[in-house]
Amino acid sequence: MKIASLKSGRDGRLILVSRDGSRYAEARAAMTLQAALDEWARIEPLLQEEAAALERGRGPPVEITQLAAPLPRAYEWIDGSAYVNHILLVRKARGAESPPGIYTDPLIYQGGSGVLLAPTEDLRLPDASWGLDFESEVCVLLDDVPQGTTAKQAPAHIKLLLLANDVTYRNLVPTELAKGFGFFQSKPATAFSPFALTPDELGDAWHDGRLHLRLRTSLNGQLVGDPEAGPEMQFSFFELIAHIAKTRAFTAGTILGSGTVSNADRARGVSCLAEKRTLETLDGGKPLTPFLQMGDRVEIEMRAANGSSLFGRIAQTVTAAAR
Repeated sequence: MKIASLKSGRDGRLILVSRDGSRYAEARAAMTLQAALDEWARIEPLLQEEAAALERGRGPPVEITQLAAPLPRAYEWIDGSAYVNHILLVRKARGAESPPGIYTDPLIYQGGSGVLLAPTEDLRLPDASWGLDFESEVCVLLDDVPQGTTAKQAPAHIKLLLLANDVTYRNLVPTELAKGFGFFQSKPATAFSPFALTPDELGDAWHDGRLHLRLRTSLNGQLVGDPEAGPEMQFSFFELIAHIAKTRAFTAGTILGSGTVSNADRARGVSCLAEKRTLETLDGGKPLTPFLQMGDRVEIEMRAANGSSLFGRIAQTVTAAAR
C-alpha cells in the first residue's frame, strides 16, 4: 500500500496512491495518517481494501506539488547515524575524533517534528555562511512502541517506510557540539518523500531491518550519489528501535531515520556534501565543492528493480529567506 497526504490544514488529508504513483483516492477509513497510525491494527486492513479498489478502478491524477509530507507534523522525529562511513568522514571534516563504540552503540539525535517540509517545498536559506547541506536518508514510521522493546520485537512496530532530506547547517554544528548538548540550530526542518509504503510493497528488498536498494541523490540535474542503503547500515532499524526504547516508550506517529546513507566505495558517490568535501580535502588538501547556494536544486529518490520511483521524488530548490 502506498499512501500520501494532500495539503489540508495542519495534518493533511490522507490519500491512497496507485502503485505507479499516478492516481489517488481519498481515504475513507481515516482522515489523516496520524489517525490511521493511532488505530493501525483496525484501520490498516480497511485502507488495504481501499488501495486494492483504487488499483482496479480510476482516480484523479496525483499532483506532487499538492502533497504535504506523508506525516505533516509528527509526535517525534528521531534520527540515527547508522552508516559508519558517514560518521568517520564528517568527523574528519570538522577535526573531531570518532566516538567510542561506533560499531556497537548507535548515535541518535532528536530533531524538530512540529514542522516537516513537503517534498517540493523550497529550502529557505537565511545565510549562506551557515553551510546548508542535504542528507539523503531512509526512514520508518512507527506505531506505539513500549519501553523495553527488543530488536526481535521491533519488526511489528514498523508500519511504513519513506525517504527524508535531513537538512543540516554544517557550519553551525561545531559550535553547538562544543557545548556538549547536541544539535539544535544546525538542524532546520526536515523534508520527506511524497509517498510512504507499507513494508510488503518492497518485497525482497526489505529484509533484516534494512532496505536493500540504492538511494539516488542529484544536485542541479547531476547524479552525486547512488549508494546501497542495505549492506553498510551498521545498525538495522530493528536495532535502532531497541536502542531508543531502552529507557522510554514512543507513541504512534514517531518517525525514525537511518542517518545519511553512505558507502565506503567512492564509486557510489555521496548522500551529502560534507562527505564530498572531506574526500576532496583528503585528496587535495582542501574542499572544492561549496555547500548549497541560492538556486541549487536537490532531488532524492529510490527506484525499484524495474526503474520506477518507489517513494516519489523529493525535489527542493534553495531560495533566500529572511533571518
